Amino acid sequence: MVPRMSPESPVLPPEDLPQTPAPVSPRALWGGYAAIVLVVGLLQGLAELQHYLERGGQHPWEPLLWELSSVVCMGALGVAVYRWHARAWQQLQAGGSRLALLGRHVLGALAYAVLHVSGMFALRFGFYALMGAGYEPGGPLKVMAYELGKDLVSYTVMVAVCHGLLLLFAEQQRQRELARLRAELAEARLARLAEQIQPHFLFNTLNLISSVMYEDVPRADRILCDLATLLRQALAAEQAGRHALDEELALVQPYLSLMQARFGERLVVEIDVSPAARICQVPALLLISPVENAIKHDVAQRSGPVRVTVRGELRAGPRLWLQVQNSGVTPTRDEREGAIGLANTRARLQALYGDAASVTLAPAPGGGGQLTLVLPAQGAVAA
Repeated sequence: MVPRMSPESPVLPPEDLPQTPAPVSPRALWGGYAAIVLVVGLLQGLAELQHYLERGGQHPWEPLLWELSSVVCMGALGVAVYRWHARAWQQLQAGGSRLALLGRHVLGALAYAVLHVSGMFALRFGFYALMGAGYEPGGPLKVMAYELGKDLVSYTVMVAVCHGLLLLFAEQQRQRELARLRAELAEARLARLAEQIQPHFLFNTLNLISSVMYEDVPRADRILCDLATLLRQALAAEQAGRHALDEELALVQPYLSLMQARFGERLVVEIDVSPAARICQVPALLLISPVENAIKHDVAQRSGPVRVTVRGELRAGPRLWLQVQNSGVTPTRDEREGAIGLANTRARLQALYGDAASVTLAPAPGGGGQLTLVLPAQGAVAA
């Protein structure tokens, strides 16, 4: 069975990646909410303090207590209002009626007003008793009549804010889900492309073994050993998806040995890759298809010797330039009909790097063909 490559992790530039909101810790969220409540209460208390002193008030802490007790109770009830509205909204989304939603909020507004007034005056009476001062806000009906209108407005504003938060959180969840689906789609596409790469050289090698096993057993044994080495290295490469160019060249070597066993002296191989380029990260099995194409379309179609050269260097950008050149047949167009390996190389680089990578097939100086791969130099050491 041909080993299946695991998909490479997309390495698109940061601006091309799906952007998702950074998660906020519950502690930071609750801390920020409490800070906002306290700041609003203090600001309102300071504003009321000015009027209180102008009226000749004797206890400067009173306006601060009045406003803080009201705002703190509102802040505590705000959490309950959010959950109350979230549940009502879920019921509406599940097929509930708008009339039921309205009735739920009418009930919620009345409960909010009762709880707000009760909590607010409980805090005030307790603090006044602690300070040894008297407090007479008026009768319950008078207090409720005074606070009810304000509480209804506060409740309405809270529901509007809570609904905005629900929509924001839902949009963030949709964005995260969209990013996940995009990543899964990219991985599936890369896996499909990668699965089509290895059979090209594997089938040719098996045919070669079949043709020589009855004529030259030692040679067939050497070919089998080279094939086993190549498959072991391919299995190791699939675990990471990407590796250094030097490891990719080590993966190409047993394949070239297989091809030299097939074509003998007709195939001459030269590898000229700079040390700086060798440490750059590339997709696993990136060079197998270009080298295989150069051999299959050129060496196999000529009776004379053909030189296949693999070059690699760093250029400004930084960019990694890889070239697979042959001295045989000159390509007449950029894409060969039926060249699945070359098409997959283009598609893999496009999926991984977008417009930051390119694949060009053109005539080589002096004859033959030259395939040029350009991709970001990831892992390169800065000069």
